[in-house]
Amino acid sequence: MVILTRNSALEFLGEVTVAPVTSTIRNIPTEVVLGRADGMFHDCAINLDHVQTVSRDKIVGLITVLSPAKLESVRGALLFALGFR
Repeated sequence: MVILTRNSALEFLGEVTVAPVTSTIRNIPTEVVLGRADGMFHDCAINLDHVQTVSRDKIVGLITVLSPAKLESVRGALLFALGFR
């Protein structure tokens, strides 16, 4: 999962907005591909078509922190998924 909720709100919320990460890569505008260079164990994709809100209890462990460039890609894919692009 990739946490989409802004950092400044995390300590105040019981739930957070996330996007799932999947090993299925479809190369569509609503995905952001991640790989070893991003700190992942294998190639995968953030799927911004399936954004959801989950309990903070579901968030366990941290694998990586995305670069500013990758976060900008997430922003673009999310805007596309929501119909703003």
